[in-house]
Parts: sequence; structure tokens; C-alpha cells
Amino acid sequence: MSGIHLRHWPGDADRPALALHPMMGSGAVFDRMAAALDGRLDLRGFDMPGHGKSGPWEGAEVDFHTAVTRVAASMIERPLDLIGHSMGATVALRIAVAAPEAVRSLTLIEPVLFAAAPDPAQDALDARLAELLATGEDQEAARVFLSAWGLPGMRVGPEAAAQIRLVAETGPTLREDAARILRPGGLEAIDAPVLLIQGAESPPVIGAIAEVLAARLSDVGRAVVPGASHMLPLTHAAEVAGLVGVNLDRA
Repeated sequence: MSGIHLRHWPGDADRPALALHPMMGSGAVFDRMAAALDGRLDLRGFDMPGHGKSGPWEGAEVDFHTAVTRVAASMIERPLDLIGHSMGATVALRIAVAAPEAVRSLTLIEPVLFAAAPDPAQDALDARLAELLATGEDQEAARVFLSAWGLPGMRVGPEAAAQIRLVAETGPTLREDAARILRPGGLEAIDAPVLLIQGAESPPVIGAIAEVLAARLSDVGRAVVPGASHMLPLTHAAEVAGLVGVNLDRA
């Protein structure tokens, strides 16, 4: 796919790693975390289409989640440490299920795989977003979304209004598991150490998802960051980096 902006946080060449950012963000979400890791990883990433410095999403023969997964997979040349946040964490998990041999360690920060743990509050939020998008109120839809999943007081500009349509496009994968990430035997086939990180102040569905995933993973740890909510790689970068380091030690 053309127009993808690549990112690189140089470090130990013997520990290649890939970081996958959330929707309505960019690879810059990991700047502080990468700095706190202090070169321990040779970390790479990219801005998803329609995000950050990448070109706009113009559609493809596949859905948005699959397109992002293909970009990420194309950057894997040998087993590496895979880190994902939010939607990026679901892409990381999808790759690990499809090719467990490609993953040295897997760190999932607040994976939003809602199909794992259906939640009435999330259903209500999604229904509200669908209603707003159906009436062309994209700016308000972006505001509603970010009030739940963004930073407090986050400005909702034209870029966010455009990206909210991409958020809606991920629904079949995140809500219905169209990519079959949860298929029988899939999670169980991951033999790399997995760490599930969540913020203590995040929506309850995050903990429910982590509980379901952890029950099926063979080598898994869980961590809760006090005082943090969904955007903890930005707000609690040092704590997240420390936890990533713990998982690296296990690999």
C-alpha cells in the first residue's frame, strides 16, 4: 500500500520490534515509551492509512483492519517483539494467531476485541456512533468516541471527524470477529510470552476482554497501571515501558 509513513526508534539490532498504534492516533503515540526503553529494542512502526503522516484511506479490495494487518505483516522479516495498543493490539493478536512463529513476545495494551466480551455499555456507544454517522454528524460522533477512548479534553478537529468513519469500518472485525482471531485453537497456538496491560480507570470492558484472552493463552501475564485510562502509552509511558521490559525478559 502506498503512502504509508514509517517510523523508527533505533535500538538493539538483535531485538527487532514492531509497535502498532490505536485508531485516531499515530505511531507518535509510542515516542515516550520508546524513549523510556532507552534503545533496548530496535523499534519500528507506521501510521495507519488516514492517520498521522500517512496518506488517506481510499479503500481497497479488503477491509481496513485487514489492510493494516497486511502492512504490519510486511514489516516482519524475522521473529520479533510485537507491541500493540487498542486497535493496534488486535492487529498484533491477529498476526500472532496467524503466524505464531513470527512473534518473540507479544504485548497487548488494551486490546479492543469486543467480540471476546460483549458489553452493554459498548453496545450503546456503538449504536450512538452509528446513529450519528447515519445522519452525517461525523464531528459529534468523533467527540463521543474520544470522550470514551481518548484523552480528557482532547480537541476534536477535522482529522478526527474523517477518521471516525474508519473506526466504524473496523466493527465487523472488532465486534463480530470477522477475522476469526478467536477461532478454536488460535490463541492457544501462541507460545510466545504475552502481557496484557490495562489502565485502572479504563472502561470495564477492557478488563473483561483481558480476562477472556488470558484464559486461553498458555504463557500470559496481566498488569494494571494505577491512575491510567485507555491512552496510557501517552500518559504513563514510563510505567508501560517498564512492563514491556518485563515481558522482553520473559522471551
